[in-house]
Amino acid sequence: MAVSGIRFAGQLTKLYLPTVNQVRRLNLLECHSKVLLQNYGVNVQKFVIIEDPLEAKDLREKFNVDEYVVKAQILAGGRGLGHFSNGFKGGVHITKDVTKVLPIVEKMVGSKLITKQTPKDGIEVRKVMIAESVDIVRETYFSIVMDRGWNGPVIIASPAGGTDIEKVAEETPQLIKAFPIDIFEGVTSDLATDVALFLRFEGDAREKAATEVKRLYDLFINVDATQVEINPLAETGDGQVVSVDAKINFDDNAQFRQRAIFQLDDKSETDPQEVRAAENNLNYIRLDGNIGCMVNGAGLAMATMDIIKLHGGQPANFLDVGGGVNEGQVHKAFEILTSDPNVKSILVNVFGGIVNCATIANGIIKATKSLQLKVPLVVRLEGTNVGTAKKLLQESNLPITYADDLDEAARKVVKTVM
Repeated sequence: MAVSGIRFAGQLTKLYLPTVNQVRRLNLLECHSKVLLQNYGVNVQKFVIIEDPLEAKDLREKFNVDEYVVKAQILAGGRGLGHFSNGFKGGVHITKDVTKVLPIVEKMVGSKLITKQTPKDGIEVRKVMIAESVDIVRETYFSIVMDRGWNGPVIIASPAGGTDIEKVAEETPQLIKAFPIDIFEGVTSDLATDVALFLRFEGDAREKAATEVKRLYDLFINVDATQVEINPLAETGDGQVVSVDAKINFDDNAQFRQRAIFQLDDKSETDPQEVRAAENNLNYIRLDGNIGCMVNGAGLAMATMDIIKLHGGQPANFLDVGGGVNEGQVHKAFEILTSDPNVKSILVNVFGGIVNCATIANGIIKATKSLQLKVPLVVRLEGTNVGTAKKLLQESNLPITYADDLDEAARKVVKTVM
């Protein structure tokens, strides 16, 4: 299942799964997340956002710091080790010479940055964040997640920050501790101090860390987050506690309350078909195969893709239409599937629990006719009104291959592309 979030820190989802079924990814740039943290009083390093290199000309006057960090803003990791289409190396640069900042920005803006997480051709950089360098003497890990096991929010903390938290959990589990939060009490001063103590903050830094813990929980609650992850939550040489990098997951169901945040969603780097699917309340992820899949329910979608692979085929996508699908959404789903030139055959696999199979059948018939479907179509339906659905498909006189079970459906659809 795709998870919405700001992506520039290690994930914790192998340890604690969010309670909310996310419908789509919410893509926010790192600079936007820092603004969000700032708005809730969280201590982050000073920064400015540059879209036009000319804005960096008088940087000394409007943003004078001892050392500058220049970071290309794209929705991908590995920026520091990346390279640009113009030959420039590195999406992250550090310099104490303010005169070197403008040439770096000029090489970044408008060029494509290529990293291990971008497409082969890279992603165009439209924004650059210039931040004050942080003198980090110690790194810790801090997160708040919604967790089923605790029936609410939990703080996950580790004094071993700035690294892969899954590796810490595997090799030194004693360095990770969970602090359940009473949803009615919130993060009390005692709880915040306990967290700061476990993170090994001493003296004045302990009080500052406790304050940051309380502010981060305030952010978590007020933006309807399902996860706020700070890695590292750093201690600096002058005794400050700073949130250097962050990842925030939002509850899509709270979009009506968090419109200002969701308006920041950067769709420029997202597959247009994923955007189109999200606009129609469909969950779509493009894959590398040639068999298009339309399924209701994430678990059934995964099982469908697995059984296609078992029979020697390759799924072209993950497309979950959900339990409340209507005929119009079925049509949109077919539009999305057939717009992928790699799709050579389509498998529809629906279990009608909440959804009515007759609704799916009518949607399939209308979509097949209006789109003049030219690729083989295999359909397996089961559940509510399946008898009516089968009759509708049979009487449509369309070239639709029907299957009685998932194994048969997979075998038939794989055979069409062999």
